[in-house]
Amino acid sequence: MLELELIIRLVISAALGALVGLERELTHRPAGLRTHMLVSLGACLFTIIIFSSLQTYKGPALAGILTGIGFIGAGSIIGTRGHVQGITTAASLWTVAAIGFATGTGDYTLALTAAIIVFIILQLRRVEKTIKK
Repeated sequence: MLELELIIRLVISAALGALVGLERELTHRPAGLRTHMLVSLGACLFTIIIFSSLQTYKGPALAGILTGIGFIGAGSIIGTRGHVQGITTAASLWTVAAIGFATGTGDYTLALTAAIIVFIILQLRRVEKTIKK
């Protein structure tokens, strides 16, 4: 696949996650705009990596990373009296695991693009604050 097409897939994935996340944000749900964008982006990146790595037998390494990062992410989520904290942190950790895997497999352009998108997504906290007002 062309690198440009892969980058477009990452951007579309984040945008579609934003669409769902915006609705969740407007209805004041714990997982909002940024969380949905990060999860969608991470899933897209892992999918791209899986399809490209199956030919080189990197699948078992990816499965181990996904399992391990799930435990770390779960540990960063705290729920108290109807208020949940840490979901975006867990989603960003999961997505960063995908970025690390992409880097490890030599997909530098994909990893850099995803990291930039993650940075932009995390800056959307200002948008969330405006929506909540």
